[in-house]
Amino acid sequence: MKLQAVFKNPRPALAGGKLAVAVVADAPIQGVFSEELYDSATDEDFMSPAAEPLFATDSAFKITAGGAATLALDNAAKTATVTIKPAVRWADGQPVTARDYVFAYEMLANPAVTTARYTTALENINGMAAYHAGRAASISGLTMPDGASGRRVVIHFKRMLPSFTQSGNGYLWESAAPYHYLKDVPFARLATSPKIRLHPLFFGPFAMRRVTVGQAVTYAPNPYYYRGKPGLSRLRLEVVASAAITAALRAKRYDLALEMPTTGFADYRKLPHYVNLGREDLAYSYIGFKVGHWDAARGRNVMDPVATMSDAALRRALAYAMDNQGLNALYYGGLATTATTLIPPIFGPFHADLAGFHQDVKKANRLLDAAGYKRGKDGYRCRPNGQALTLHYAAIAKDAASEAVARARIRQWRRVGLRVRLTAGRLLEANNFYDKLHSDSKDIDVFEATWGVSSEPSPADLYGVKARYNLTRFVTAANTRLLAAIDAPAALNHAERVKAFAAWQAYMLKAAYVVPTQYRTAVVPVNTRVKGLSIAYGQAGFQWQNLGVTRRQR
Repeated sequence: MKLQAVFKNPRPALAGGKLAVAVVADAPIQGVFSEELYDSATDEDFMSPAAEPLFATDSAFKITAGGAATLALDNAAKTATVTIKPAVRWADGQPVTARDYVFAYEMLANPAVTTARYTTALENINGMAAYHAGRAASISGLTMPDGASGRRVVIHFKRMLPSFTQSGNGYLWESAAPYHYLKDVPFARLATSPKIRLHPLFFGPFAMRRVTVGQAVTYAPNPYYYRGKPGLSRLRLEVVASAAITAALRAKRYDLALEMPTTGFADYRKLPHYVNLGREDLAYSYIGFKVGHWDAARGRNVMDPVATMSDAALRRALAYAMDNQGLNALYYGGLATTATTLIPPIFGPFHADLAGFHQDVKKANRLLDAAGYKRGKDGYRCRPNGQALTLHYAAIAKDAASEAVARARIRQWRRVGLRVRLTAGRLLEANNFYDKLHSDSKDIDVFEATWGVSSEPSPADLYGVKARYNLTRFVTAANTRLLAAIDAPAALNHAERVKAFAAWQAYMLKAAYVVPTQYRTAVVPVNTRVKGLSIAYGQAGFQWQNLGVTRRQR
């Protein structure tokens, strides 16, 4: 479904306007307000008015010079120089310095910090692996030529990569952390510190003034914002349950809503005094199969060769038994299409033209028959060794369709003789769901989730050997080789990188450790009194400092 990304309001904005924003979520805010430490998309939404990234981007996600810092690459010297602009200050008035940028890397990589945002991609920086392992007191590949209070940091890489010009590449961090404010907090306590949870400090257009734990954040303008005074005098973001958001908008309690459910669009598509903005989402939904665990001592994923889901025939049979196309059409009102690969179409030539998985019950049955999963008298299949087989399936209770989709999946799998039960007998609250996945809970064989992906399409941070977000825990030599090819020096040639992406996507469909199910359109309902809102990608997109209101709320 095609929706406009910009709302053009010709009326003049009121002075001192106030804006109420709903963030649709069925779990409380985790409240880890740090770009280096957060693990929840909801926390990211709540940080966004305050936590501006260092770099601006264009509509193709390429880094430009329009942000708080500039980037200069030197392929011959294997360096990147990040220069913070002189006017950029924290909300307490202190300048953002080179030390703040280096400190962000230390927060990611210090061995006392547990964050899934540290990945092997960062180990392309000289000295990063040694610091992460506790063998070095500092990161040798990060130098400050003008000193800690200067504004330049030179990053020394082992190799230059094609993704360096793109935001979200994973090899180059795009945020700073306030060293002067956090330096006295031990690394191991950062994630639970009140300076992160209740009184975080950022340099974006707004400052967090009051955090209502788990529920809401109130913001005031950052008086030191380098782009000038924002158009609003007050901003408040609140968590609203998916089941309650349509009624809340109908009552005009909120001026706009983020993370609207893709289900139930018919209920809110024509609300009085609202316009729906839309854009292709940087996300995809998928079914994952647990095949291993996270080895914390070695900092890597480890496969279990005897895991139930280690059998490719079983994984592929489950994939062919699902009717993704039917479920997407039935429950998502035109806002979802059937996913065919793990790279969304928004990435243009990097999205391979492949068929993906479409329901084929006969093929699913043939796969199971050939692999020795025989049906018993009750119609359910046993393991090849004759033992009973029950698979445990975890999904999130996130919107009105969640229960219906989960039950439909179970019915479709039952049709090919597979007994599947919900983990814990019910859909899981989001925080509990991800806690179980990260801890490799034994009561999950199959799970359904959604990735919000980076604006640089390299999948290394999600599926690499040392990627904490590789939640299925699959590790193969072929996957490692194909991921490396995507980010190899040879891929500086665009055509070579396109081929590398295509090869990886084809392999992932064949291996079927992760099966794509859905691409979607993100929708943001906005009250017609709001001015200055665009949800387009790039610098022309969502800019909190540009928002205003043209009339008092009715």
